[in-house]
Amino acid sequence: MKDKPYFPKRAVITAGMPYADKELHCGHIGANILHADIYGRFLRDRIGKDNVVFVSGADCYGAGPVVKHHAAVQDGYEGTLEDFVGKFYRSHQRVLDLYLINFNLYAASGIGEAKDIHHEFSVELFDSWYENGYLRLMESEQFYDEENKTILNGRQVEGKCPFPRCKSNTAYADECELGHQYSPRELLEPKIVTSGKAPVLKSVKNWYFDLERFGAALKERQKELEDEGISRKFLLTNIADFLKDPAILIRTDDFDTLRKATAEMPAHTADINEEGKSATLTFGALKERETACEILRRHGIRFRTGTTLVPFRISGDVEWGIPLPEREGLDDQTIWCWPESLWAPMSFLKTVLTRSGEGDSWEKWWFDEDARVYQFIGEDNIYFYAVAGMGLFMALNEIAGRPALFSLPQVIPNRHLHYGKSKMASSGPNKAPTAEELLEYYTAEQLRMHFAHMALHNNAIPLKPKALLREDGFDATLAEGNILTNVFNRLIRSCFYSMQKHFDGKLPDVEVSEEVRAAADKMISDYEWAMYRFEFPKIIDLLDVYLRDSNKAWSAKIKEADANDDDALRAQTLVDAFHVVRVASTLLHPFAPEGTERVREFLNVDESLWDWTFIEKALPHFMGQSHEFKFLEPRVDFFHKHPSQLSARA
Repeated sequence: MKDKPYFPKRAVITAGMPYADKELHCGHIGANILHADIYGRFLRDRIGKDNVVFVSGADCYGAGPVVKHHAAVQDGYEGTLEDFVGKFYRSHQRVLDLYLINFNLYAASGIGEAKDIHHEFSVELFDSWYENGYLRLMESEQFYDEENKTILNGRQVEGKCPFPRCKSNTAYADECELGHQYSPRELLEPKIVTSGKAPVLKSVKNWYFDLERFGAALKERQKELEDEGISRKFLLTNIADFLKDPAILIRTDDFDTLRKATAEMPAHTADINEEGKSATLTFGALKERETACEILRRHGIRFRTGTTLVPFRISGDVEWGIPLPEREGLDDQTIWCWPESLWAPMSFLKTVLTRSGEGDSWEKWWFDEDARVYQFIGEDNIYFYAVAGMGLFMALNEIAGRPALFSLPQVIPNRHLHYGKSKMASSGPNKAPTAEELLEYYTAEQLRMHFAHMALHNNAIPLKPKALLREDGFDATLAEGNILTNVFNRLIRSCFYSMQKHFDGKLPDVEVSEEVRAAADKMISDYEWAMYRFEFPKIIDLLDVYLRDSNKAWSAKIKEADANDDDALRAQTLVDAFHVVRVASTLLHPFAPEGTERVREFLNVDESLWDWTFIEKALPHFMGQSHEFKFLEPRVDFFHKHPSQLSARA
C-alpha cells in the first residue's frame, strides 16, 4: 500500500440537485448533500480552501415543476411558475444554511445570478456537440394529451417500469426512479398525472446524443474504476447493467412463430428455454436490435428490451426549459431537464469563477490532469451521472483534442435513506419529515454525525428519530452526536479545568509522549485513507474509539497523579490529552464545524489548526510567545445538545 493516498491540486465537489418544486426533506440532506459538504470541507483543509469549489443548486426546469405549479394554481396559488420555483429555491438556501452546508454557490438553473450563464453555457454545449456530429435528429413516440393538445414529458406521465425485477415505486414517461431507460410505448399502465386519464402516443422529433458511440470507452472506464478500488460496488454493478449488449427478453410458448421471426433477424445469439417459456436474443449493435423489435411486432410476439446504451435524449417539448436554437427546421425545442442538470455544475462552477473574473478557466478545474471532480448523488441517478453524463464529457474531451477518458468525474452514490420500512418520500403514506422539522428536535451537528455514520454506501438505512416517532427507549439518532456532546466535551473540559487549576492556565512545557504521538499519527493515517475511499462511517468509528481510549487514559493517569501529588505525571497527562484534543478537533472539523471552531476559539489559535500541512504538529506549533488560552467557565459545552434534550433531561 502507498504511504499516503492521492488528492488533487484542485477539486470541484458537486451534490445532486433537488427539484425546485418542494421543500428539502431529510433524505436530500442526509443521503447526498451532507456527504458532499463533509468531503468539501475536508478537501479545503487538506489541499487549501482556495483550491476547492463546492457547487450545486435547485433544478428548476422540466415537467415536474409545471405539474406542481398547475396543482398549486388549482388550490389558489396566484404566483407565476418562476415565483413558484423561486419560493422553494429560497427555502432550500435557508435550510442548507441551518445544516451548516458550506457551498461556494447553491444556484438555481432558472432564476438568479446563475441563470444567464447557465442558459448561454447550455446552448454553447449543444452547438458544440451538434457541430461535431455527436447529435442526431430522431423521430420517436411520445405521450400526448388529446384533451389539452399537449406533448407530455418526464413526470407528466406515470406508470410501471417495464424492466423485469425493477424495484422502483414509480416510472415516468421514459425512465423510472432507478434510471432504467425505455420507450414510452413500453411503459406499463401509463396515466396522465394531472387528470389520471390514459395518454395516447404521437410521433415527434427530438435531438439525441449518440451514447452508443462511447460504449467501448465506457467499458474501459469501468475497468479503470474496478482497478482503482474506491468506487461503490453497487455503482459498478449498476453501470455494468447499462453496458450489456443490446438484448430482447421474450416470454412465449409459441416457439414455432418465434423461430420464423428470428430467421428474419440480423445476426444474433439466442438463448431459448422452451421449458421455461422464455428466450433472450442478443445483438451486436442497437440498430440491429431495433430491426429485430420491428420483426417481432410484425409477428405479434410480445417482448421487452434489456438495458443497454441507447441514444440519450437532449431536447424536449416542455415549454418551461432552456430554448434551443433552430437546427434543421426544428425551432420549438427546449433542452430536456435531465441532460441540462448534468452540466449545470459546470455552469455553476463558471458562475463562481466569473465572480473573480476567471470564468474562462472553468475547464482547468473540470478537465485538467491535476484537478478532480467529485459528484455525490443518490443511487437512482447513477445512469445519468455515471453513464450518460460520462458520454457527454467524453465527447467534450474529444472536441478539445483530449483522450475521451481524460480526467472524468468520480461519482459517489449513496443508497436511499428510508423513513420506517420504505424509501423516504415527500408525500404519501411514508411522508418523511422535512429537513427543517428535524431541527426542532436535534442540532445540525448531531444530525450531521448521524447521517454521516449511516452506511448508505452499502445499504438503504432507516431513519428512526425517536423524538418524531414518539417511541420509547434509546434514540439512535443521538448515538454519534454523543461522541461530541458527551465523550469529546468531557475530555476538552477536563484539559482546560486541570490546566487552569494546576498550571495557572498555561500549557506545561513538556513534549508529547511517544505513545500518544504514535496513536495520533495512526489515527491521522487511517482517517486520511478512509476519506480517500469516502468511508465516513469508518471515520466516525475510529474517532469514537480514539476519544474513548483517551478519556480512559486521562482518568487513570490523573487519578494516579492526584493520589501521589505527582506534578510531572499530571503535566505529561495534560500535554498528551491536549494533543488528542488538537488532532481530534482537526479531524472532526468537516463533520462538526461549529463545535470545533469553539474549541479553536478557546485554544486561542488561528485557522492554521485546520491546515493539513501541520496535521502532525502539537499545540505549541500554533502558539506564540506568552500564549494565553481563553478561560473556560464551569459547565461550558463545546458541542451542544438541542434545548429539547436538555429540558427532557431536567
